[in-house]
Amino acid sequence: MGGELEKVKAEAIQMIGMFAVLPKLVVFDLDYTLWPFYCECLSKREMPSFYPHVNGILYALKDNGIRMAVASRSPTPDIANAFLDKLNVNSMFVAKEIFSSRTHKTDHFQRIHTQSEVPFKEMLFFDDEDRNIKAVSNMGVTSILVGNGVNLGALREGLTKFSQNSDTIEKNKQRWKTKFTKRSSSSAAEQE
Repeated sequence: MGGELEKVKAEAIQMIGMFAVLPKLVVFDLDYTLWPFYCECLSKREMPSFYPHVNGILYALKDNGIRMAVASRSPTPDIANAFLDKLNVNSMFVAKEIFSSRTHKTDHFQRIHTQSEVPFKEMLFFDDEDRNIKAVSNMGVTSILVGNGVNLGALREGLTKFSQNSDTIEKNKQRWKTKFTKRSSSSAAEQE
Protein backbone atom coordinates (compact mmCIF):
# COMPACT_ATOMS: atom_id res chain seq x y z
CA MET A 1 0.00 0.00 0.00
CA GLY A 2 1.18 3.50 -0.84
CA GLY A 3 1.93 6.28 1.61
CA GLU A 4 -1.26 8.26 0.95
CA LEU A 5 -3.41 5.15 1.24
CA GLU A 6 -1.78 4.26 4.58
CA LYS A 7 -2.28 7.82 5.83
CA VAL A 8 -6.00 7.81 4.92
CA LYS A 9 -6.42 4.30 6.39
CA ALA A 10 -4.77 5.35 9.66
CA GLU A 11 -6.95 8.45 9.92
CA ALA A 12 -10.09 6.42 9.15
CA ILE A 13 -9.14 3.80 11.77
CA GLN A 14 -8.62 6.54 14.35
CA MET A 15 -11.98 8.08 13.43
CA ILE A 16 -13.80 4.73 13.64
CA GLY A 17 -12.26 4.20 17.09
CA MET A 18 -13.89 7.39 18.37
CA PHE A 19 -17.41 5.94 18.03
CA ALA A 20 -18.91 3.57 20.58
CA VAL A 21 -21.67 2.47 18.21
CA LEU A 22 -20.71 1.36 14.71
CA PRO A 23 -22.76 0.08 11.78
CA LYS A 24 -22.71 -3.67 11.19
CA LEU A 25 -22.76 -3.09 7.43
CA VAL A 26 -21.64 -0.17 5.27
CA VAL A 27 -23.18 -0.07 1.79
CA PHE A 28 -21.72 1.90 -1.09
CA ASP A 29 -23.04 3.00 -4.44
CA LEU A 30 -20.38 2.78 -7.16
CA ASP A 31 -20.70 5.49 -9.83
CA TYR A 32 -19.73 8.93 -8.51
CA THR A 33 -19.54 7.49 -5.00
CA LEU A 34 -16.56 5.12 -5.03
CA TRP A 35 -15.27 6.10 -8.47
CA PRO A 36 -15.59 9.29 -10.54
CA PHE A 37 -17.40 7.94 -13.60
CA TYR A 38 -20.35 5.89 -14.88
CA CYS A 39 -18.95 2.44 -15.52
CA GLU A 40 -21.29 1.95 -18.49
CA CYS A 41 -19.38 4.74 -20.26
CA LEU A 42 -16.12 2.79 -20.07
CA SER A 43 -14.82 -0.49 -21.42
CA LYS A 44 -13.86 -3.50 -19.31
CA ARG A 45 -10.38 -3.15 -20.79
CA GLU A 46 -9.81 0.22 -19.10
CA MET A 47 -8.12 0.55 -15.72
CA PRO A 48 -10.46 2.31 -13.28
CA SER A 49 -9.51 4.29 -10.21
CA PHE A 50 -11.27 5.21 -6.99
CA TYR A 51 -11.71 8.65 -5.51
CA PRO A 52 -8.53 9.43 -3.50
CA HIS A 53 -9.74 8.37 0.01
CA VAL A 54 -11.79 5.32 -0.96
CA ASN A 55 -9.13 2.59 -0.74
CA GLY A 56 -7.94 3.72 2.69
CA ILE A 57 -11.53 3.86 3.98
CA LEU A 58 -12.37 0.39 2.63
CA TYR A 59 -9.29 -1.13 4.28
CA ALA A 60 -10.00 0.69 7.56
CA LEU A 61 -13.56 -0.66 7.65
CA LYS A 62 -12.30 -4.16 6.82
CA ASP A 63 -9.60 -4.02 9.50
CA ASN A 64 -12.25 -2.99 12.06
CA GLY A 65 -14.46 -5.96 11.15
CA ILE A 66 -17.18 -3.82 9.59
CA ARG A 67 -18.79 -5.67 6.73
CA MET A 68 -19.37 -3.91 3.40
CA ALA A 69 -21.73 -4.24 0.44
CA VAL A 70 -22.45 -2.60 -2.90
CA ALA A 71 -25.82 -1.29 -4.13
CA SER A 72 -25.62 0.03 -7.67
CA ARG A 73 -28.24 0.68 -10.34
CA SER A 74 -25.63 0.30 -13.08
CA PRO A 75 -26.98 -1.26 -16.28
CA THR A 76 -23.56 -2.91 -16.80
CA PRO A 77 -22.89 -5.20 -13.81
CA ASP A 78 -20.24 -7.05 -15.83
CA ILE A 79 -18.15 -3.87 -16.17
CA ALA A 80 -18.74 -2.90 -12.52
CA ASN A 81 -17.60 -6.33 -11.32
CA ALA A 82 -14.60 -6.28 -13.66
CA PHE A 83 -13.58 -2.91 -12.20
CA LEU A 84 -13.97 -4.16 -8.61
CA ASP A 85 -11.75 -7.11 -9.56
CA LYS A 86 -9.13 -4.85 -11.17
CA LEU A 87 -9.10 -2.67 -8.05
CA ASN A 88 -8.62 -5.79 -5.87
CA VAL A 89 -11.60 -5.11 -3.62
CA ASN A 90 -14.25 -7.53 -4.90
CA SER A 91 -13.68 -9.94 -2.01
CA MET A 92 -14.25 -7.18 0.57
CA PHE A 93 -18.00 -7.07 -0.12
CA VAL A 94 -20.34 -9.55 1.54
CA ALA A 95 -23.08 -8.62 -0.92
CA LYS A 96 -23.09 -6.95 -4.32
CA GLU A 97 -26.41 -5.94 -5.77
CA ILE A 98 -25.63 -4.38 -9.14
CA PHE A 99 -28.61 -4.14 -11.47
CA SER A 100 -30.67 -1.52 -13.23
CA SER A 101 -33.80 -0.60 -11.32
CA ARG A 102 -36.45 2.07 -10.98
CA THR A 103 -36.92 1.49 -7.26
CA HIS A 104 -34.26 3.92 -6.00
CA LYS A 105 -32.34 1.01 -4.50
CA THR A 106 -35.06 -0.34 -2.21
CA ASP A 107 -34.92 -3.71 -4.04
CA HIS A 108 -31.13 -3.68 -3.70
CA PHE A 109 -31.43 -3.18 0.06
CA GLN A 110 -34.08 -5.87 0.49
CA ARG A 111 -31.69 -8.33 -1.16
CA ILE A 112 -28.70 -7.11 0.86
CA HIS A 113 -30.74 -7.45 4.06
CA THR A 114 -31.77 -11.00 3.11
CA GLN A 115 -28.18 -12.03 2.28
CA SER A 116 -26.48 -10.34 5.23
CA GLU A 117 -29.26 -10.67 7.84
CA VAL A 118 -28.29 -7.19 9.06
CA PRO A 119 -31.28 -5.05 10.10
CA PHE A 120 -31.69 -1.83 8.11
CA LYS A 121 -31.19 0.28 11.25
CA GLU A 122 -27.70 -1.22 11.60
CA MET A 123 -26.61 -0.18 8.09
CA LEU A 124 -24.85 2.94 6.82
CA PHE A 125 -25.22 3.90 3.14
CA PHE A 126 -23.31 6.29 0.88
CA ASP A 127 -24.69 7.46 -2.49
CA ASP A 128 -24.47 10.47 -4.79
CA GLU A 129 -28.19 10.62 -5.67
CA ASP A 130 -30.65 12.31 -3.35
CA ARG A 131 -33.59 10.15 -4.52
CA ASN A 132 -31.72 7.00 -3.42
CA ILE A 133 -30.80 8.58 -0.08
CA LYS A 134 -34.45 9.49 0.61
CA ALA A 135 -35.85 6.09 -0.40
CA VAL A 136 -33.29 4.08 1.56
CA SER A 137 -33.54 6.38 4.61
CA ASN A 138 -37.27 5.62 4.69
CA MET A 139 -36.32 1.96 5.18
CA GLY A 140 -34.45 2.89 8.38
CA VAL A 141 -30.93 2.95 6.91
CA THR A 142 -28.66 5.85 7.93
CA SER A 143 -27.89 7.40 4.54
CA ILE A 144 -25.30 9.99 3.51
CA LEU A 145 -25.35 12.02 0.29
CA VAL A 146 -21.85 12.44 -1.14
CA GLY A 147 -21.10 15.34 -3.45
CA ASN A 148 -17.63 14.39 -4.59
CA GLY A 149 -17.23 10.74 -3.74
CA VAL A 150 -16.64 9.01 -0.42
CA ASN A 151 -13.91 10.72 1.58
CA LEU A 152 -12.91 11.06 5.23
CA GLY A 153 -15.40 13.91 5.73
CA ALA A 154 -18.25 11.77 4.43
CA LEU A 155 -17.15 8.88 6.64
CA ARG A 156 -17.11 11.16 9.71
CA GLU A 157 -20.56 12.50 8.80
CA GLY A 158 -21.88 8.97 8.30
CA LEU A 159 -20.52 7.59 11.56
CA THR A 160 -21.77 10.64 13.48
CA LYS A 161 -25.26 10.41 12.01
CA PHE A 162 -25.34 6.63 12.56
CA SER A 163 -24.33 7.12 16.19
CA GLN A 164 -27.00 9.82 16.68
CA ASN A 165 -29.67 7.60 15.08
CA SER A 166 -28.65 4.68 17.32
CA ASP A 167 -28.83 6.92 20.40
CA THR A 168 -32.33 8.05 19.39
CA ILE A 169 -33.46 4.43 18.95
CA GLU A 170 -32.05 3.49 22.37
CA LYS A 171 -33.68 6.50 24.05
CA ASN A 172 -37.02 5.61 22.48
CA LYS A 173 -36.67 2.02 23.71
CA GLN A 174 -35.91 3.28 27.23
CA ARG A 175 -38.93 5.64 27.15
CA TRP A 176 -41.15 2.82 25.99
CA LYS A 177 -39.84 0.45 28.68
CA THR A 178 -40.31 3.10 31.38
CA LYS A 179 -43.81 3.92 30.15
CA PHE A 180 -44.74 0.25 29.86
CA THR A 181 -43.32 -0.56 33.30
CA LYS A 182 -45.28 2.33 34.89
CA ARG A 183 -48.48 1.14 33.21
CA SER A 184 -47.87 -2.44 34.33
CA SER A 185 -47.16 -1.27 37.89
CA SER A 186 -50.28 0.92 38.02
CA SER A 187 -52.39 -1.90 36.55
CA ALA A 188 -51.06 -4.28 39.17
CA ALA A 189 -51.76 -1.72 41.94
CA GLU A 190 -55.31 -1.23 40.64
CA GLN A 191 -55.92 -4.98 40.73
CA GLU A 192 -54.88 -5.24 44.39
